[in-house]
Amino acid sequence: MNELPANTQGLILDMDGVLWADSQALIDLPATFARFKQLRLGVTLATNNGTRTVDQYVEKLAGFGVQIEPWQVLTSALGVAELVARRFPPGTPLFVIGGSGVYAALRAKDFDLLPVEQAQRAEAVVFGIDRAISFEKMVEATLLVRAGRPFYATNTDRTFPTPRGQIPGAGSWLSVITTASERQPEVAGKPSPTILQMALERLGTPREQTFVVGDRLETDIAGGQALGCPTALVLTGVSTQAQGLAWQPKIDRIASSLAALVGLTD
Repeated sequence: MNELPANTQGLILDMDGVLWADSQALIDLPATFARFKQLRLGVTLATNNGTRTVDQYVEKLAGFGVQIEPWQVLTSALGVAELVARRFPPGTPLFVIGGSGVYAALRAKDFDLLPVEQAQRAEAVVFGIDRAISFEKMVEATLLVRAGRPFYATNTDRTFPTPRGQIPGAGSWLSVITTASERQPEVAGKPSPTILQMALERLGTPREQTFVVGDRLETDIAGGQALGCPTALVLTGVSTQAQGLAWQPKIDRIASSLAALVGLTD
């Protein structure tokens, strides 16, 4: 039985590898979200991909024919901004490597985001995937981390799914800094609990009746299990059925897709 139990009240969904691969939908998204409403399931989306802002994710889903509210979207960018804000006051100078999602989340907390030329003034380093990454940025981040500055990362995903296959993710780029500095960052994304806990709080559903759904064992499934939620692996992304069956602790559900998980045909 790979469909959700009848008492399920909420879903915390990964996006890349579950809803889409880059710009290509993996399932009939309007039909699947309509099915959520039919089943009266609360839904939040929690992604390790911090490159986009919340509004950009809302717009992307609208482009696929799905309407969601901004409060339903949690990203590792929001999570890392929350972690930094727990330690540092507004106005703290930060050196940031990342995309628009990371910058928007940190600016919303009123941090001072430094250009690479002023990186030496930074009191902490924040790392996310950056499509304009450069040797100079990596050098400055490494020097700061080696000098003892607090070090944060959105996620450690080694790869990122696209229609052509897996490409280097944040974790692959991050490994350059961790290797050169011999230090590990505090991580906001799954399997760390930060964004999953935020998603659960926004849903307001009991954790034992809220499924964490994803395509990657070491992030989505491990994170959901650590939070104490039931988990579902879908086979539209990174991890295979054989890997899912071998995973311990046992995964509650393994389905061919998110659509199949809620009783729709692929």
